[in-house]
Amino acid sequence: MPLMETNHGIAYELLYGGGPFAMLRVRLPQGMSMKAESDAMVSMDMTIDVEGKMEGGLLSSVWRKFVTGDSFFFQTLTARRGPGEVLFSPGILGDLCALELDGYTEYQMSKGAFFAATNGIILESKFQGLGKGLFSGEGFFVQKVTGKGLLFVESFGAIHVIDIPAGEERIIDNHHLVAWPSNVPYRLEKASKSWISTFTSGEMVVCRFTGPGKVLIQTRNPPAFAEWIGSQMPKRS
Repeated sequence: MPLMETNHGIAYELLYGGGPFAMLRVRLPQGMSMKAESDAMVSMDMTIDVEGKMEGGLLSSVWRKFVTGDSFFFQTLTARRGPGEVLFSPGILGDLCALELDGYTEYQMSKGAFFAATNGIILESKFQGLGKGLFSGEGFFVQKVTGKGLLFVESFGAIHVIDIPAGEERIIDNHHLVAWPSNVPYRLEKASKSWISTFTSGEMVVCRFTGPGKVLIQTRNPPAFAEWIGSQMPKRS
């Protein structure tokens, strides 16, 4: 399959998409750079240089690391000696999705959803409010993405897009969220009408989104998977 040409200087292809073994193939023209999460590079041409950089400087990197749990350093890959190809892969069993940002629409992402981006994309931390921070499971801060260019997000499991029509509402489990436009309003609430049903159903906190807008979700629940892994570990006698 040929690489998909873009208006942002790169060409890319999502390999093995729609499942747990997704890989990103990128073609960089000479002089072009791209950033990705730490340790994402799998293979690259000899024309490419890779280095670790702090996104937004020292204070911004420390802030991002401790308030969202994301990487202190990003990889920056630059085609210095001619055009070249890079293969990127997530560290978890998950899918990848490309989002094109127009310079006006801001996106929010859950922890760990950032994978890679062209240089025009700016990644910051955003305070989501006291109530949402306490009960969302994401903490008080989420990732805010602005700028113009291509953003690649990663998930645990496959990525599914929910298109919410204007004026309609959709309830989404907060642990399945990946990314959504900031202009799509949402509020947190308990899953059931009664607290007893909320606890017994296993669905504690959900997000009620109001359209229009497209919300990216992941097909697997990271905390539930971590709990299952823990249950399989040998017990100490």
